[in-house]
Amino acid sequence: MADARGVPDARVSGDAPDPARGLLLGMVAVAIFALGVPMTRLATGSVDAPQLAGAFVAFGRAVVAGVLSVTYLLATRAPRPTRADRLPLAIVTGGSVIVFPLAMSVALRYVESMRVSAMLGFAPLATAVVAARVNRQPQPAGFWAMAVLGSLLVVAYPFAKSGSAFEGPGAADAILLGAVIVASFATVFGARLARTMPAELVASWSVALALPATIPLAILTWPDGPVTAAAWAGVLYVGIGTMWAGAFLWYRALAIGGTVRVSQLILVQPILGMLFAVPVLGEAVDPVTAVFGVAIIATVFAGRRFASRG
Repeated sequence: MADARGVPDARVSGDAPDPARGLLLGMVAVAIFALGVPMTRLATGSVDAPQLAGAFVAFGRAVVAGVLSVTYLLATRAPRPTRADRLPLAIVTGGSVIVFPLAMSVALRYVESMRVSAMLGFAPLATAVVAARVNRQPQPAGFWAMAVLGSLLVVAYPFAKSGSAFEGPGAADAILLGAVIVASFATVFGARLARTMPAELVASWSVALALPATIPLAILTWPDGPVTAAAWAGVLYVGIGTMWAGAFLWYRALAIGGTVRVSQLILVQPILGMLFAVPVLGEAVDPVTAVFGVAIIATVFAGRRFASRG
């Protein structure tokens, strides 16, 4: 069955409202995204031991996801986006496929992972603000209180862990903050598309449409020296997992669970990223991480009790 625009009806495609299932799918997607942070670091390396350039990691992962998406679209004979879908898809492509991955990949070469995680902690609040504004669905004061508290906990975590303040804000911080805001718009418009277009098509078309740009950019930034197998594995993971499979689950979760509510699950991502960094990067988990992790997760579920669907 299709709606008036010729795309599969949301109810037939499995996107009928289902808050519990939306939260479950969203949590799985967040875990996939969280592992992407240390895997990106594995791909880029550090200043002392550089591997792949951040730009190549960003564009390379988009090419991997794009090729998989084109294959999927052709195999399923997916309908082309309608005229009404073009602008939202352009926003999703620009924010989630180009701007945000590029900013994070470049920053992870030069900025410690805790600082990047702290900046990413603003994503749920930024997404909630954009969603409430764009979708005209105001939220109760209790929800905003939990969202702000969770964001403050995420930002406070690295300071508590290190015992001292970081250096003052720099270019990387400004780039990441701008990228988070852009990605928030991409998340909101992607969720709106996923209500009338299957989430698989939102994820697939957004990266497939970027291929004319990402393929030549990946070629231009191709490494000119030896690269470890682990670095290549990092690129493959963020391409297949984060940008493709994770996006499938994320847009479906936002569509059926509510953008404002489900977006708060991203508050858990920084802590999960730290936990995943143990086997991937050899970092150690300490009591501070455990305490802040429990506190942040608590704000997510407390916010769920206050949130209205949107």
